[in-house]
Amino acid sequence: MPQNVPEFRFSDAALRVRQCVYEYWCAHGHGPNLRAVHEATGLTREQILEAYKELDLGIMCVIDWSTQNANLLKAPPFSSYPTCAAVHVDGKFHSYAGCAMESLAVSFLPPFQGKTIAIETSCACCLEPARVVCRDGEIVSFFPAELAVHVSMSPREWNNTNIVHMCDAMNFVHDRTHAERYERAICRRGVLFTLEQALRFVTPTGKARMWQYDRPPDFLRPQRVIEFVRSLGVDVSGWGI
Repeated sequence: MPQNVPEFRFSDAALRVRQCVYEYWCAHGHGPNLRAVHEATGLTREQILEAYKELDLGIMCVIDWSTQNANLLKAPPFSSYPTCAAVHVDGKFHSYAGCAMESLAVSFLPPFQGKTIAIETSCACCLEPARVVCRDGEIVSFFPAELAVHVSMSPREWNNTNIVHMCDAMNFVHDRTHAERYERAICRRGVLFTLEQALRFVTPTGKARMWQYDRPPDFLRPQRVIEFVRSLGVDVSGWGI
């Protein structure tokens, strides 16, 4: 999934598979296998794989294409493997979010309206606990008081192959001091979003995901992302910009 992909539209099959993946993950806390997608959509194995290729290119999922069963690694906001953000719905563990940023988008999803979404997480620097509680796209509470999201990769590096490394670079930190310690630990500078800025960053996607059935593909345009982040009041100098 490279940057600056020419614009295209999803096929009907891709839209059906995407909707299936969202609904299945929200209901079960993990992604569907090929059989589950087949039973939900009636599509053949070949049609499902072609649909996944479209969705992968359009930044709707990450597939391990080295596997014969098209293992589904991510379908934002969800991750099939443990991450820094464990999602709890009304007090019960549900799944893992793809990253700190995506965790703030979970409560926007239609199946979770009216439900309390708690993100159980930790500081990337010291691994001490942190927590964010959301409901219907709003942050209800969080601790510690200066909890923030640290992004240690410039948008110019996002999605060079897929979003795995980009997501891995988006982590919660207790405060600015912990962010600076984390940067020294990983030998890499980054930028710091307040939780309010981070929520504003994911809100456009949160308001479209699952709400808009025919939502078009996402296209990573690094300069546009940088300009949007700067418009939120985030200091982007840590990205060398």
